[in-house]
Amino acid sequence: MILLTFNILNNEAPCKRGQKMKEGERLKITESNVRSVLRILDIYEIRSSFFVEISLAENLLDLLKIISAQGHEVAFYNKNSTPAEIENTKKSVEDYLEKQIKGFRQKDGDISTELIKSMGFSYISNTDHSNIMFPFKRLKRSCEITEINGLSIVPETISPYSQIPYNDFAFQVLPMKYYQNMVFETLKSEDFVLVYLESWQFTDMEKNAFKVPFYRRYNSGKKMEDKLEEFLIWINEKELATSRMKDYIF
Repeated sequence: MILLTFNILNNEAPCKRGQKMKEGERLKITESNVRSVLRILDIYEIRSSFFVEISLAENLLDLLKIISAQGHEVAFYNKNSTPAEIENTKKSVEDYLEKQIKGFRQKDGDISTELIKSMGFSYISNTDHSNIMFPFKRLKRSCEITEINGLSIVPETISPYSQIPYNDFAFQVLPMKYYQNMVFETLKSEDFVLVYLESWQFTDMEKNAFKVPFYRRYNSGKKMEDKLEEFLIWINEKELATSRMKDYIF
């Protein structure tokens, strides 16, 4: 099973040549990127899970409604929101969508499983820091879903052969043929492959004058869209199963 997920995050990189960009402008770029992803997913009839950064959620309600209406899952990504902010946003989004938010994702694990459970979430899908060297570290980790305090804990997937994690950076920089082979080989020994990408990777860095490292500029924007489309074509050609996270776990 392939669990394809997307983190909805603003691009926080500074602008070139001392230019300034307002938060509202960054949000419009994020929304445009997500709409591009939705268009591609719709073409190939693949459903995914979208983890919206909590501080952005109430400003993207119409977009979240579209995501939900197209059959995708809406979940939360926490960067630095307080428990009270998370609870209030969760209630607001659930009331608007008329659906329960089950998934919770964070990078540093600052909020305990007990507190996450008390807020009404059903599973946690945390991510690690990814930079130019991280995807190429040799790592050992269990890829089995476990349960803590009544929460399903979904680990970040790592290829058992190359030991490369399936994070956003790996998808962006690895040749697609290599990435496809890695997924195919992993599914021979693991029940699922959890892939996550970030909305800002689909940003046209030149057009929007973002100052990002060369390795983050590589394959971004339209090239990232093309790469996603190539991956989805391959999934359908190989008749590989895909699922929203909440459906797979429960």
